[in-house]
Amino acid sequence: MIAVTRDLVDTPLATAALVDIAGDTGLLFRSTTGGRVGIGCAMIVDADRSVTELSSIECRNESNSESALHPIAMGCVDFLPHAPATLTIPQVTIVDNGAGDRFAIVCADESAVDDLLESVVAHPAPHPAANSYQVDSPISISTYLKAVEGARDAVRAGELRKAVIARPVMITARDPMSIHAVLRRLDATFGSTYRFSIDGFIGASPELLVSVNGAVVRSHPLAGTTRTTGNDAIDAQLAAELLASEKNQIEHHAAIEMVRDSLLPFCSYLDWTPEPSVIKVANVQHLGSLAEGHLSEPYPSVIELVRELQPTPAVGGHPRDTAIEMIVNSEGFTRGRYGGAVGWVNAAGDGEWAVSLRCAEFSDDRREARLVAGGGIVADSDPESELAETQAKLQAMLGAIIRP
Repeated sequence: MIAVTRDLVDTPLATAALVDIAGDTGLLFRSTTGGRVGIGCAMIVDADRSVTELSSIECRNESNSESALHPIAMGCVDFLPHAPATLTIPQVTIVDNGAGDRFAIVCADESAVDDLLESVVAHPAPHPAANSYQVDSPISISTYLKAVEGARDAVRAGELRKAVIARPVMITARDPMSIHAVLRRLDATFGSTYRFSIDGFIGASPELLVSVNGAVVRSHPLAGTTRTTGNDAIDAQLAAELLASEKNQIEHHAAIEMVRDSLLPFCSYLDWTPEPSVIKVANVQHLGSLAEGHLSEPYPSVIELVRELQPTPAVGGHPRDTAIEMIVNSEGFTRGRYGGAVGWVNAAGDGEWAVSLRCAEFSDDRREARLVAGGGIVADSDPESELAETQAKLQAMLGAIIRP
């Protein structure tokens, strides 16, 4: 197998929307500054061995770019720390570098490169179609509220600082749902997020878990949430109340402290914003703090840092092991990929991974989708208010899926 890189200048793929290239079955990871689409499967690799596997592929650059473009692997890791995970090395990867350039990396036998590249197309927009939906909760609201109360009481007793309690909802449709159509809606509405589609798992996450670009490492944890209303004046007041909220500040500080403590051993320096700022997404507002540093040699791969960071207190809690034990024993369902991480890694160990939030997991026949949302529980948490927060967070994916 060889990885051949070519320019996409003056081709239909040069200007097509990445979500249209991905369609219903392609792999997608899209940020505000670029993205990657994977078509087909050249190889399935163990996540923790992915850099080694990618490095073993012979590469040939036929593009005009002077920078090396390495083959990549894309995929997800589950919520539970160090759970086994596999990634996909696509046969064709379309890379948008965010600076106006697009490339194709084809991983295949030499004789198949041309045919594989010619087979990649931008899919037309799905035709509007009527469907009917039923939305149910696999667990009772009382189970969720009891879990919130248990976590709050554990924080008050000093057993932990924070635990994130989540709840799922299930959408059942009469006819198969179009992943392509949902991705187009997410792309149009949540352009400031990380949009992804990995084997029926799609979403628009606002939170960067970690990225590595050479020696530069970044993370942007979010924790602490309030709603948006569509009224700028009211939203500004809600943002001010969020910044002033002791409950939300405690929740956020737990997240940034864990990121700082996890990354510092790998860095020659690490800096972070002294105070959180408000990150506004279409339907909610979060407290966010950016951490950025310079990695020490030998540079760790982004996968190594994903394993160190995930799950952060923003989706698990702190201390991590105590919070995870409470989550597993009280939520009443298995999170799986929700609250884990999704992204890509290349042969140099560079990559970008987002926290798996604002997401939906579709069944193979596309007639069911599971959505999950949660919130950080601290000593001052009110169960009914936490329930309302999950309802606000669920609206992002509900609105993208259930569209008249």
